[in-house]
Amino acid sequence: MYWCNPKNISKAALLGGFLLLISNLYSCRPDNRQSGAKLVYFDLKAFFRADSARLTKLNPAVIKTVTHNGVTETKTVHIGNWNQELNLFIQSDINRPAWKNSYTVSTSDSAIVYRARTPELKTRRIIIKKAGDKVEWILIYNHTKNLLYETNEKLSYFPDSLYLIQKTQHVKLMGRNDYKVQGTLPKR
Repeated sequence: MYWCNPKNISKAALLGGFLLLISNLYSCRPDNRQSGAKLVYFDLKAFFRADSARLTKLNPAVIKTVTHNGVTETKTVHIGNWNQELNLFIQSDINRPAWKNSYTVSTSDSAIVYRARTPELKTRRIIIKKAGDKVEWILIYNHTKNLLYETNEKLSYFPDSLYLIQKTQHVKLMGRNDYKVQGTLPKR
């Protein structure tokens, strides 16, 4: 059968299929939290889900700027699904039972800093600035490297004003891509 001949399959198609398979396997993992288990670190997942619900209820007009490899587009939009919009922040949650000793914790009166102990962990550092119990801002640094690609992410979140996603990705055989997504909320 000529259509099944490996010579007819391009390297890009094979790479794309492999990346799709890997991402599907990753996304199908069950949540590893144990119900009722005490959380070791700040609960990013719960924080962003609660803030997503708050923003969904407010339904603010967001000035959203997207930049891809230097090309920028800005629009005023209403975000229909804040959980999806803030998904990279939610996915950076470090509260998994297997990771309970994987991060160092530094605290002060107004900040908490989590640092990964090993380079294999995707979420490398989280900085949370607080005023009392209120979160003023969160910075998250993620890094992933394997045989196919390397990704660096800097996620910045300022409740009630701004979220910023800066991502650089280098995929072998496909090159480098730089992304920036900034959402600015109206002043209240």
